[in-house]
Amino acid sequence: MENFKLFAGIFIFCVSFYFILFGKQPKSLTAIIGGSLMVLTGILDQEEALHAVGKNLEIFLLLMGLMMVVEIMSETGIFQWAAITVAQKAKGDPIKVLIMLSIVTAICSAFLDNVTTILLIVPMTALLARKLELDPFPFIIVQIFACNIGGTATMIGDPPNLIIASMGKLDFNHFIFNLTPLVVVNMVVLIITAKLLFKKKMIVSRELRASIMDLEPNRSIKNKTLLIQSCCLFGLILIGFLTNMVTNIGLAIISIMGSVLLLSLSKKSPEEIYKKVEWETLFFFGGLFVLVEGVDKLGIISKIGELLVEFTDGDLELTSSVVVVLSAILSPILGSVPYTLSFSKIIASIVPDFVGNTDVLWWALSLGACLGGNMTMVGAPANIVGVSIAGKADVHISFMDFFKYGILVVAESVILSIIYINLRY
Repeated sequence: MENFKLFAGIFIFCVSFYFILFGKQPKSLTAIIGGSLMVLTGILDQEEALHAVGKNLEIFLLLMGLMMVVEIMSETGIFQWAAITVAQKAKGDPIKVLIMLSIVTAICSAFLDNVTTILLIVPMTALLARKLELDPFPFIIVQIFACNIGGTATMIGDPPNLIIASMGKLDFNHFIFNLTPLVVVNMVVLIITAKLLFKKKMIVSRELRASIMDLEPNRSIKNKTLLIQSCCLFGLILIGFLTNMVTNIGLAIISIMGSVLLLSLSKKSPEEIYKKVEWETLFFFGGLFVLVEGVDKLGIISKIGELLVEFTDGDLELTSSVVVVLSAILSPILGSVPYTLSFSKIIASIVPDFVGNTDVLWWALSLGACLGGNMTMVGAPANIVGVSIAGKADVHISFMDFFKYGILVVAESVILSIIYINLRY
């Protein structure tokens, strides 16, 4: 019976990801069917499946609240204003626009969180590309990559780091001191790579540059009262995010309360705003959490941990390098959050087997999980949300489109991470 469950679980997981990979049907439907099959085959019982969703409820509510806030903010014209302003600061040069957006995205994702950042940056990026009469795809894909790289720098920037901080007893300053130097180098490499990959697609005529400079950003603002209200509320939400370690108020509560308050102040119809929430993304997350919970229960991830210690024979330097590579490969397949939840338990269990600065194992896990998330469309929450928001702007990014560029960016990040870890620790 156990062998049947193991075979069935692996089969369900592989088939589900095949359909997600090649887009044979909506990815949310695939994830839900895959999760349901984990229950029907007895790998998980009903309570375990519900618990897999329930323990990640904060992510659902956080996203839902932020989606509503961003939707209301978009009606003020703030994104059009920001897009024109950035284009004019760059004098209409697409490469300069790309670099400016990438730096802003990385900084924001480090001190907010990458999901919040991508919700704000993708609508603006799509508008900006269209103002320049260019394909928004290169701009959006680079912003998603920059978001995950920037979020690696701090404890609150990327969800896996919150898990690692809790399991490894690490604080905010530990992350900045140990990870920020590599993040800066990674961003420089990303910008150079993006310039080489997309330079030929970013040609804008002098006439168009001149027309961009003639635009008046302030004319884009449609509702100044709502703009002030939404900016103030969003500012309060961000302050709540930054201080939640002190106040102990959950991120989901801050997000939902902020969105409800903004709905009340704006006097918008709740039904109208609810319709524009990315429900497909939220259902996809739900199915995915159940799917990965089934794989975790089968003991596959734990077995990988045992093989890791056996393979490296207690060599701390080799183990940390293997953790980076393994995390960069598995994280984009399993999802950075579920993977980190499972693998952090393995790291905690093998730490006593080593002598020396064992914190390096946590940094290796962080770098592999956060930076590895750039490989696939489902590798990190920011990827899923970014692709979904891009779709609303009629920019359709397939799994293979994402993977084609993501694997190159992750390969660069892994090489840099291994060099950095071995030199520093």
